[in-house]
Amino acid sequence: MADPFVPATFEAPRTFDGPGFRLEPLGPEHNERDHEAWMSSVSHIRSTPGFPDGSWPTPMTLERNRQDLERHARDFETRRGFTYTVLDGRAVIGCVYIYPTNQAGYDAEVSSWVTASRAEMDTVVWRALTEWIGEAWPFARFYYAARG
Repeated sequence: MADPFVPATFEAPRTFDGPGFRLEPLGPEHNERDHEAWMSSVSHIRSTPGFPDGSWPTPMTLERNRQDLERHARDFETRRGFTYTVLDGRAVIGCVYIYPTNQAGYDAEVSSWVTASRAEMDTVVWRALTEWIGEAWPFARFYYAARG
C-alpha cells in the first residue's frame, strides 16, 4: 500500500489569511464565482508558471465545473489532495492546489493561479504560500513553480 499523502495526525488548515487574500477549501458553494473567475482568464492561467502544457483550463459548463469542485472537495475530505479557493472578500480571484507529485525528490506539488484582472496577486500569493506551506504542512520538500 502506498504511503498516505499526509500523516494521519496532520490536520489540514481550513483557512489561511495572506496579504490581500484568504484561502478556504474549494467546494460546490463556490461554483458560479469560480467558473466566472477562470473562464474570464483562460489564456492568463495557461501562461502562469506551473500550467505550461496548456491542457487546463478547458471551457466547461457550469454543471461540469460543479462536478469538478465536488471532486476537489472529496479529495480534501479524504486527504488525497487539497484545493483552496483564493478569495478577496467574496470574490474568487484564484485557486491553489496541493497534491502528490511524481517529481523525484519532492513530497508534494503546489500550483496556483489568479485571474487576469488580479494578475498582480500572483507573486503575492506564491510568496505567502511558499512560506505557509513550508511552516504549516508536513512536507520535507514541495515543488511550486517559481515566480519572477
